[in-house]
This record gives sequence, C-alpha cells and structure tokens, in this order.
Amino acid sequence: MLLVLTALLMAWTAGSSLAEQFSVARASVTEMFPFLRRVGKTYQGFVKALAQNGAFLLERLGVHLRLHVQQMESCWRVGGHPAFAVDGSRVECPRTKANEKELKRAGRKKTGPQLSLTTIYHMGSGCPWDYRIGPGIQSERTHLRDMLATLPPEALLVADAGFSGYDLLQSILQSKRHVLFRVGRNVTLLRNLGYFRIENDSTVYLWPEKAQREHQAPVVLRLIVLPGRHPVHLVTDLSEEKLSYEQASLLYRMRWGVEVFYRSLKQTLGHRKMRSHAPRQAKMELHWAMAGLWVLSLLTAKAIVARGKNPQSLSIALARKQVRLAMAGQIRPGTDLTRKLALTQKDSYVRAESKMARDWPHKKNDPPAGQPKIKYACPRQVQLAKELRERITAA
Repeated sequence: MLLVLTALLMAWTAGSSLAEQFSVARASVTEMFPFLRRVGKTYQGFVKALAQNGAFLLERLGVHLRLHVQQMESCWRVGGHPAFAVDGSRVECPRTKANEKELKRAGRKKTGPQLSLTTIYHMGSGCPWDYRIGPGIQSERTHLRDMLATLPPEALLVADAGFSGYDLLQSILQSKRHVLFRVGRNVTLLRNLGYFRIENDSTVYLWPEKAQREHQAPVVLRLIVLPGRHPVHLVTDLSEEKLSYEQASLLYRMRWGVEVFYRSLKQTLGHRKMRSHAPRQAKMELHWAMAGLWVLSLLTAKAIVARGKNPQSLSIALARKQVRLAMAGQIRPGTDLTRKLALTQKDSYVRAESKMARDWPHKKNDPPAGQPKIKYACPRQVQLAKELRERITAA
C-alpha cells in the first residue's frame, strides 16, 4: 500500500527531479500514517522495492480501477454501447546508451529513444480502461490485441485510421466485440461481392489479396461517410438498427477524448519526457505516471457523477491543483477533497476564437487520412466468395 501511494503521489507532484518528487510524496505519506515506525527514506530504496513488486501491484490496481469504472452505471453506455476509444502515442526518454539500445525510436527525425504507449479509453466516464507500454518501435495493433481480453463483451471500439487492418479486425470481431474505425487511402473496400446475402448501398467488404490467396473469409462491414471539408469514412460491423448514423457521428467525435487524455499526461501532469536513464526504470516511471492519471481521473469522475453531473466535463488541471493543495495540507484529504474534486469541471462557455497557436514550430501537419479505394468485385472474387460461403455453411 505504501509503495502504491508513494508512486501515485509522485505522479501528481511537481518537481525538477524524481528524487525531489519522491521527497514530497514521502512527506505526504508519512503525514497520512504517523503511527508507522519506519517509512523508506531514499529514492534508490524506493525504486528497488517498486521494481520487485511493481508488476504485481500494477496488475491488481488495474483490475480494481476497471471495476470502479464499470460501476458508474449512469455513464457506462454511450449511444447504447459500452464505448471505448483506442489510440497510441510515444513518450520521449533520456538519450542514454542503454535507452537507445533497448527502446529504439520510431518518431520524427532527431528524436531520442522512445516508449510506445497505447491506451483504451472509456468515453462515457473519461477514464482509461487499460494500456500497454513497449519500446518505441512496438505497434499499436500489437498492444490492442493484447488488451482485447480486458474489454467487456459487446464493447464497441472506436479508432482512427491506423487500426483498420484485416487481421486486427478479424481478431476483434471473433472476440465478440464491435468496431467503428476510420479508413483512409491505404484501405481498399469491395462492393457487390455477394458474400453477405442481404447487401445494400452501405455494404462493403475488407478483403485484401493475401486473404483471398489464403482462402480467408472477407470482413463484412457497413460504410458511414461523415461530410465536411475532409469527409470522414467510417466502417462498422453493426447494422443501422444497432448503431445509427447519429450515434456513429457522436461516438467518433467523442474519440477526441483520448487525445485530450494524452495531453493531460504529457502537458498537465508534466510527463512529456521520462527522467530515468535506464530502460527498465523508464518503463516503470511511465507505468506509474499512467496509473496516477488513471486514479486521478477516476476519483474526479466519481465525485462529479455523485453530484449528478456529466463526468466527461472533468478538468485534470483543476483536479491536479486540488490534490496538490491536499498534499500541502491546505485542504483536508477526506470529505473536503472529494467535494473540491466534484467541482473540477471545465468551463461551459462557447469559445469565440480558435485556440490554435498562431505559430507553433512543433505542430504536426499530418495530411488527412483521405478516402478509401472502393472497387466493385470482379467475377473471380465473386466466385471465390461464393465458394467460401458455401464451405462455411456446410461446416
């Protein structure tokens, strides 16, 4: 318990070094438990104890936090579905030889060693559901496959264009979960294949050449186009009755919450770059930074829900301010902190001007995902699809 509390408080604490953050967190823990005879005094001893027990503690903590997210029944479903956004990011690490050798880098030029981070984010509550951390070159799709088992049955995954691969979609659908994924110019969809007996204008198939050669079944999908300056093309396995156009549009817009979550991690809590010089410690540092943001989001969301308000309006910046005041002894950590967290909501005013910075040299200028290639199935593909359908029906 002391290890977990200290690690979480470090994630919320401002400081110029990990040792300084540990000193502040240790002082708070000592004040919380004055009856304890001995609390570890050095950051080095804390790191060794956390390295020995960290994996077990993080696993248990994740199970416990997911249970609390699921218990917020008023915001569990969005548009009739337990809906989750998934997205990845990369976190910089110090440019040491050990980090460069093990963590690699997969970002833009002149970046240092990095950690790859993929998060499943519960859109109804504004809280994380699960996450995975690996070397910078590890893919988001690998992480998502590893997290599928933690998702509840019939969960709906919402993702941007980077997740629309055939193998991944097959894995998700076979696990009895659903998808609402954006597709771009790197995806080819087929029409009039005849594999699905009742086709309409929105029926499309994802069936790459490799899957055809290996006689694998096509993925049957429904195409939804959201108009705009850059039209957004979405695919889902759900019918119009189970996921309407309006619900799909709302859910895709809400996917932006996972991007805001990463901003909270990197900018608001100050974990844009890890400080540990060894790969193992860097991974552990990011794990507990994520756990700290998860706990802070959940504490705030539950307090807001208890007031009958929408937890999607929670402000991590205001919540961070309140826990730091509590750690400094300026408010009582019990009832007073809960009451303060319940009020940490974003302003409801309508912005009159764009918040975009006028000139920001590090701003990403990635091109839009574009439109998928949509082709009509050729006679060979129609015949192959018919043979596959008959074989599956006979089996």
